[in-house]
Amino acid sequence: MKQRLITAIVAGALFLGLCAIGGWSYQLLLTAMALVGLYEFVKMTGLSPLSGTALLGYASIVCFMIPWGLLDASVWLTWEQGVWLLLLVFLLVTVFSKNKHDIRLTALLFTGIVYIGMGFSYMGTTRAAGDGHGLFWTLLLLCCIWGSDAGAYFVGRSFGRNKLWPAISPNKTVEGALGGVAISVIISALFALFAPDLLTVGRALLIGLSAAVLGQLGDLVQSAYKRVYGIKDSGSLLPGHGGILDRCDSWIIVFPFVHIVMLMPY
Repeated sequence: MKQRLITAIVAGALFLGLCAIGGWSYQLLLTAMALVGLYEFVKMTGLSPLSGTALLGYASIVCFMIPWGLLDASVWLTWEQGVWLLLLVFLLVTVFSKNKHDIRLTALLFTGIVYIGMGFSYMGTTRAAGDGHGLFWTLLLLCCIWGSDAGAYFVGRSFGRNKLWPAISPNKTVEGALGGVAISVIISALFALFAPDLLTVGRALLIGLSAAVLGQLGDLVQSAYKRVYGIKDSGSLLPGHGGILDRCDSWIIVFPFVHIVMLMPY
């Protein structure tokens, strides 16, 4: 517990400090986190993290993380075009490797790249919000996610009776999940009351609900594929907490979702 607490304080202070600074410092941190996340994902599949296919994956992550706004440059590809070209490259890997890396492995790596790359990319997009309040939107989503996690844990421990999804995550309960949703919604409402000129209560409640539900689903997604590979943690970078994917599994689902369904008002 002591090691877990120390890691949380040090890593949390570094992350939130660079998030407050924003700009290139925060973008480089997110890029490093995304690269480590893909490293953990690749290693989990049994593929060498330094293989040519893995290196292609890291290069793809860097492309996802290019901060066009900070570069004051226009994007020359749409998301759809970029993802399709990435898909084509990975399909061609099966051909040029003569099926040494077959369609099952390349499909899995493609999934991991999009899952991780888009997740961290949208975190950068949120911080660089065009309305100049990126720190507010970033903290709103993070606090909702963290509040949901804490609420689910403590409510589940105190009142949990009915298992939520025992085949995937045996410790989660329905009562805990509902507690997490309630805490997230309360936090989002407080953000709206603090800054009513930026966020209406109605939109805040939708964001809080989305962050809690999608965040918990993101955690279940991580639990599901770790169970397939028989591992407890995706990595060991954060002592007492596991790897980057263990800590950010909710983030990389929630941040893209709230943008795609246009809950972010910019």
